[in-house]
Amino acid sequence: MRHEVTDADTATSVGSGDVPVLATPRLIAWLEAATVRAAAPFTAAGQTTVGTAIRVQHLRATRVGGRVEVVAEAPAAAVGRRLTFLVRAVDGAGELVATGEIDRAIVDRQRFLAAAPDPQTGVWPAR
Repeated sequence: MRHEVTDADTATSVGSGDVPVLATPRLIAWLEAATVRAAAPFTAAGQTTVGTAIRVQHLRATRVGGRVEVVAEAPAAAVGRRLTFLVRAVDGAGELVATGEIDRAIVDRQRFLAAAPDPQTGVWPAR
């Protein structure tokens, strides 16, 4: 997946810093989106994946107008319901912007949503 850094993607804009370069939270969102796509072959009807852990090093700044390609390499197989993706981001000059791992869990979509707390009250469903 390729992205061009815009003003809306900067640390200044998302509140994670005060410099106009690609924000780490935006970069992580792009990396997670790549894992969602890469996880699709591991899910059956009625299933989805949810993020459970992120271990990413943001190594290089990218200015507004710069391009970043993000890649998520899927594991050969799930370990139980767990998937660990190797992720990386490379800029238009071919320099490594970020590297790491993102974990996702395979869940039943309806059961997962039913178990989430009520958005108005924050109360968890009875178990």
